[in-house]
Amino acid sequence: MDSQAPTHPSAACRRDLHIRVDLANFGVKSCDMTHLPLTDDLRQAVDTLRRGGIIIYPTDTIWGIGCDATNPDAVARVYRLKQREDSKALITLVSDIAMLERYVADIPDVAYELLDAAVSPLTVIYDRGINLAPNLLAADGSVGIRIPADDYASRLCRMLRRPIVSTSANISGAPSPALFSQITPALLAAADYVAYHRRDDTAPHRASSIIKLSADGQVKIIR
Repeated sequence: MDSQAPTHPSAACRRDLHIRVDLANFGVKSCDMTHLPLTDDLRQAVDTLRRGGIIIYPTDTIWGIGCDATNPDAVARVYRLKQREDSKALITLVSDIAMLERYVADIPDVAYELLDAAVSPLTVIYDRGINLAPNLLAADGSVGIRIPADDYASRLCRMLRRPIVSTSANISGAPSPALFSQITPALLAAADYVAYHRRDDTAPHRASSIIKLSADGQVKIIR
């Protein structure tokens, strides 16, 4: 996929569904339906990720911008889309503990205890990420990873069979969107696919807690 030539968010549905152009909404194209069957929505999102594309999707917390976390070109596009310095690492989602173990060099024992006990979304920063896009990691090689409780996000990871970037769907410095309606239309237009799941949510979700774990088991609360 040409990283310099992104398509519109509804490109995948353009092939199958009738499209209308809403000129009053910054020229963003949308399908003439508010919902897409969940399996179709997931399939189109995963197809986009496999091609190196960028999606906007709901997570177990806020709405996020996602891409294949092992694809450095896709990760670079996410940084450009957010207008964010690539020295600031991006959070990554994995489907379960087994996937986590494939992308972290050394998981402290306390991490398993914390993940098992967590009752709300928890992102853990580990000392050394492996098998991920190099530009996804922080300068010291660390990486923030979360196992989402949300079915949509976890199924994306399982279907892709890889971790997925999850950074808030906003331009760097702007408020993070707790609801779909809060996402800037220009940002939606720049993505390759926009998920349909939970677009009509009215109850906002909150960002995750973040802790940093050192290999020796030290815990530092970040947020």
